[in-house]
Amino acid sequence: MNKINIIIVDDHPIVSDGIEALLHSTEDIHVISKVHDINQLFFDLRRYHARIVLVNVYEANDLDIERILSIRKKHSEVKILILSMSNEENFILKTLKAGAKGYLSKDTYRNQLIEAIYTLRNGYEYYSKSISTVILRSYINNNIDQQVKKELDLKCLTNREREVLKLFADGYGNQKIADDLFISVRTVETHKTNIMQKLQLKTTVDLVKFAIRNNIIEI
Repeated sequence: MNKINIIIVDDHPIVSDGIEALLHSTEDIHVISKVHDINQLFFDLRRYHARIVLVNVYEANDLDIERILSIRKKHSEVKILILSMSNEENFILKTLKAGAKGYLSKDTYRNQLIEAIYTLRNGYEYYSKSISTVILRSYINNNIDQQVKKELDLKCLTNREREVLKLFADGYGNQKIADDLFISVRTVETHKTNIMQKLQLKTTVDLVKFAIRNNIIEI
């Protein structure tokens, strides 16, 4: 049976010992090292074949984010599991963006810790229920923000500007747009300039991308 080798990162030996004790009775999980700083961690990662690094975090701070980034940069094959007292949304999202594959909150039980270790070993991510709620809420809010922005962007355009935008994004030249809308080429160019300014776009390529992204045209 292949053991799941783990290194625990914690500033307090008594806490590391406690976590190790929780895992001791699980035959295929083996704590091979307990370290308190990043340098010792990298030294042990070179010495041992660790599958998972369990980082215990007490307060949300950028130092822990830097730790995660460093581990991912130097040992991309290692899975990082966070055990944290913090349920702060911004910190959670930062740790995931930095490369952590699992996040357990302070209300985690032993069986959840073991389940998280197995899940990471099998190549999947694991979040305790309260953390999953935070991630889901962030995802929903982000989607709502994007939708609101999209609606505001489109509302700032006049009906004529939307017509010009659609025709231009569909590949029509200025003359063709002018003919279809019964306006002058100069007016078409003025509309395009106004659209670019209102949407804060720099190039015509950006204009086409905006149209595709907002379902103004289909591809």
